[in-house]
Amino acid sequence: MTHVRTSPYYPQSNGKIERWHKSLKGECIRPGTPMSLEDARRLVEGYVEHYNNVRLNSAVGYITPKDMLAGRQQEIHAERDRKLEAARKQRQIRRQQAA
Repeated sequence: MTHVRTSPYYPQSNGKIERWHKSLKGECIRPGTPMSLEDARRLVEGYVEHYNNVRLNSAVGYITPKDMLAGRQQEIHAERDRKLEAARKQRQIRRQQAA
């Protein structure tokens, strides 16, 4: 990982970390309202765990960063496609039975 310095007061030059800060504030800090430094650390630690292992990320095809790093994206997308096809068939059967 390379550390890159950006211009002060110019968030567009480092958009990814700015987006991370927006998510962290909006989904963790503001709703959790930490009352001490320990509370804040605990909240952020829990959020990082949730963000990396549970939360689906739209930028990488609605899979978790953990699954992306593990190379499971094709497996996950194939499973979703299988479930969608099964649901389509079920709807088609129900419509035929109703008609």
